[in-house]
Amino acid sequence: MIFTRWSAKLPGTQRRAAARSDRPAPGTPAVPPTAAPVPPAEPATADGTPSAPTAATTTGSVPAARAEHADPAPSQDRTPATLPPTVDALSVHDILGTIPALVAVVYGPEHRLAYVNGAYASVFGPRPAGRTAREALPELDALGLLPLMDQVLRSGKPRTVKSRKVPGGDRTRDGYYTFTCTPIEVAASGPAPDPEVACVAPHKGVLVFGAEVTDQIESAERLRVSEARQREAAVTLQRSLLPQELEQPDDLCVAATYQPGGTDAAVGGDWYDVITLGAGRTALVIGDVMGRGVRAAAVMGQLRTAVRAYARLDLPPHEVLQLLDGLAAEIDASQIATCVYAVHDPNEGRLVYASAGHLPILVRDPDGTVHRAAEPTGPPLGTGGWLHTSGSVPLGPGSSAVLYTDGLVERRDKDIDHGVEALERAFAGAAGAPDIVCDRLLRALGITATHDDDVAILVLQHPARTGHDAELFHNAALELHGGTEAAPRARAFASGVLASWRFSPELHDLGVLAASELVANSLQHGTPPMRLRLRRTDRRLIVEVTDGDDHLPRRRRAEPADEAGRGISIVATIASSWGSRRTPGGGKAVWCEFALPRG
Repeated sequence: MIFTRWSAKLPGTQRRAAARSDRPAPGTPAVPPTAAPVPPAEPATADGTPSAPTAATTTGSVPAARAEHADPAPSQDRTPATLPPTVDALSVHDILGTIPALVAVVYGPEHRLAYVNGAYASVFGPRPAGRTAREALPELDALGLLPLMDQVLRSGKPRTVKSRKVPGGDRTRDGYYTFTCTPIEVAASGPAPDPEVACVAPHKGVLVFGAEVTDQIESAERLRVSEARQREAAVTLQRSLLPQELEQPDDLCVAATYQPGGTDAAVGGDWYDVITLGAGRTALVIGDVMGRGVRAAAVMGQLRTAVRAYARLDLPPHEVLQLLDGLAAEIDASQIATCVYAVHDPNEGRLVYASAGHLPILVRDPDGTVHRAAEPTGPPLGTGGWLHTSGSVPLGPGSSAVLYTDGLVERRDKDIDHGVEALERAFAGAAGAPDIVCDRLLRALGITATHDDDVAILVLQHPARTGHDAELFHNAALELHGGTEAAPRARAFASGVLASWRFSPELHDLGVLAASELVANSLQHGTPPMRLRLRRTDRRLIVEVTDGDDHLPRRRRAEPADEAGRGISIVATIASSWGSRRTPGGGKAVWCEFALPRG
């Protein structure tokens, strides 16, 4: 294919042709590049401007080709090298006009308007220049920015306000903007008032820059609503797993409170419970599952259910914790929990307890002295490999005690012992009913709705009854030494006591029958020492027999030909409830209760 007819139109063709024509003939010496003739200078006009180029200077391609080799100046087909534009050459007006953020420039102490960009005008509409900001920019006044602009103008330091709501007007939604006010200097426009003055002093002004954060605010609000919903679900779960109504023992006054921590969804695993064991005895429990959220609350619910089941076995406190320890490891090996399990027996006037890594019980004596329940304290539940033991502390009439979780006394900047000491001081002066004491302890320890941890408190009081109340509570006991006279003696004792307590004939006869059957069962299957105890409260009659044998009786169906085995069945039939337990010193106690009529 021949390209001759197109060569004149291809770039660089003329240059290559000129280079070929400039080459010397064979045998002719070449002209050095430095010897190329210099074209004459162009004549200048009167004002110093160059005249029009002549034909001699504009015709011919040879000089151009020589200049390509000799002079670095660009030829007609080379683009002259240009420098990049500097910032000084950029138009501030054009730059601010293309920014999507809101921009307004004011000057002077009255903040007279100098400029608003297109984004500002699209949100608030066009604004007249030269007027004060209070007149031309009423929206800034409504947003509370004018005092801030005064501060910026006086101090010369920028100020920022975050997330100010801007009404949408005709738009589909309101907007949120973060405004930054920056001090600037605005140069005066027009001629100087005095020609002798070299320059005009600039005006001090403020540049108002508003960045839209609507999407961020709406995202944060959606997250807040989601967290609030999750927190509400977690709190609902937590409260549903706690006792909806505390059992009220005959001999104790109890109250409890639970307050979830903080405002997030991280609800903890604090719990408490009050369990009536029968025969006037009461179990009191408080615990804390380590961790937060629904998982901790679920583990707490399982542990609380297990505690109630183990409590029905009427085991000593340390044996209950021993069972809980194994169960906690089975529920979730990654979760551990602290717990205190205590049992109050009004006949003995003591609080027997066992602790699995929990904070000490505080007991207040009738004289107002507060002291901590001493050891033993074992490791938390779920750790395994530890044999828990029980301790005891006196809790007679007129005494009070408080069980609590670490959220009440633990602070990030203080040792937990300081918190326990503060609780001791508050408990010493917290008088009133148990529910009032709970509220006073919360206030004294500074627990508010924004507290960062869950708090559970259980307060119990063993009131000292006098007057008419004291007439409703009676105790009577008889030591039995065995022999054939033990059963008749027990029946006579029970009949006399119940008659003196002015029970109805029907309840009198049922009480005597129950005492006779329990004593007969103990004489046949137990060992000395034996004791019959009768106890009356304002709500029930309790019959209890203890002996030295630790074999617990069980109810069974007696065959028609059997001569024994019907005693416990008779008691279970006539009584409201019955049960048995092993006593700390070895032996057992078998008891039954009769509910007293109201009124």
